[in-house]
Amino acid sequence: MIKHDKIGKLFYYWLSLSLILVFIIIIVGGLTRLTNSGLSITEWELFSGILPPLNQSQWINYFDAYKSIPQFKILNPDMSLNEFKVIFYWEYFHRVLARTIGIFFLIPLIYFYFTKKIDKYFMNKSLIIFSLIVLQGFVGWYMVMSGLVNDVTVSHYRLSLHLSLALIIISMIFWMMANIKNRTFKTFFSFSKNNLPYLILIIIIFFQIIMGAFVSGLDAGLLHQTWPLMGNNFFPDDINLIDLKSLLNFNEHSLVQFYHRNLAYLISVYIILFSIYIFRKKIVKLYKPLKILVFALVLQISLGIFTLLSGLNIYLASAHQIISVVLVFSSINLYYHHIK
Repeated sequence: MIKHDKIGKLFYYWLSLSLILVFIIIIVGGLTRLTNSGLSITEWELFSGILPPLNQSQWINYFDAYKSIPQFKILNPDMSLNEFKVIFYWEYFHRVLARTIGIFFLIPLIYFYFTKKIDKYFMNKSLIIFSLIVLQGFVGWYMVMSGLVNDVTVSHYRLSLHLSLALIIISMIFWMMANIKNRTFKTFFSFSKNNLPYLILIIIIFFQIIMGAFVSGLDAGLLHQTWPLMGNNFFPDDINLIDLKSLLNFNEHSLVQFYHRNLAYLISVYIILFSIYIFRKKIVKLYKPLKILVFALVLQISLGIFTLLSGLNIYLASAHQIISVVLVFSSINLYYHHIK
């Protein structure tokens, strides 16, 4: 167990700041996608690109590189250099923040490793998190590559992978912080009859966020901006269902939006049943975590509806994504307090 000495407190504060940084980059990443800025830098620039363009010549070089990809040719042929600078800085800040997180996590990790005052359990978890952070850098570029050649945007599959990995990283940090704060060694993957309903809830919420990434990646929210119906129907009438395989066509914009909507209903029903069970069984220790979860769910669904009805207002869309992370935290927090 981590002692509450100076190094122990420093370790906990380091995790806290790491969680905040990852949370911020998820927000920035979402805004980068919402502003269609993710393809503005067409090179990976793993070791270069730390500084933005410092003169007109450098700006022109970056702009010329952007002009060579389909997004500019098809969507933005009339874009000016000043307009390009706006989308450039979104992607640039996203990349700088990613580098900052990597360095911020690595250097203290080396220090904690050699002090040998951090319990091996937490040290190993931290090493796994750092490995995932490094992997995330490669996945980010893998995602960007998908939009540089034959498409005007990145692959929604790769976008969802990028977001999913970020959620796994931040969830691992959140779980570890809960263990340290409460001086416990609770294991997340603790499969039992009692734990399974909580794990299922977390998995469904993760699937919902993945489906949200599909909606964002396909710009599927531009269709059927009505609620509760999609146009004039519950099931969109612009989907051509040939066979059962058609139901798994995640390239179909309306179908993806349909799934995203109805997963929200499923999660709502699931949590309502959960609430009834918890209050009937009088599981008092779960009252507060449950109320936080319900609040996050109501807020998330409301933001989703208003985002759609507003014609995808960027501020509402960003808030919708932010609360999705809070919803993940809330479901994990409920599960954590359930485990003995």
